[in-house]
Amino acid sequence: MLYAILCYAHEETVFAWSKEEEAAVMEKLYAVQEPLAASGRLGPVGRLMPTTAATTVRKGRDEPLVIDGPFAETKEALLGFYVVDFETLDEAIVFSKQLSAVNPGSTSYEIRPFYVFRPGDASS
Repeated sequence: MLYAILCYAHEETVFAWSKEEEAAVMEKLYAVQEPLAASGRLGPVGRLMPTTAATTVRKGRDEPLVIDGPFAETKEALLGFYVVDFETLDEAIVFSKQLSAVNPGSTSYEIRPFYVFRPGDASS
């Protein structure tokens, strides 16, 4: 089963790190990710740019509206994500706990099973 592991954080904390702080955190995160990468079970991993760089397309009355930013009413924002192939939710929880332990910027990790859809591919 593929799981999306969504990392939420306080942007002002994470994007205020010095280059040295950033490098130290990333080194610890890579160490947690490496066993999964080596086994071929780690898919795409990405960090999102700050919400100030976001654009939202929101349903309007006639046509969708395009606006700057996500305008979410929250203190934490989606910072990044992992796509991982685990056999059980428990494995995803263990991995998320390991990430949380080494990432001082994260406030939570949300785990969601998901399906990959490929247009025209009946097996997806």
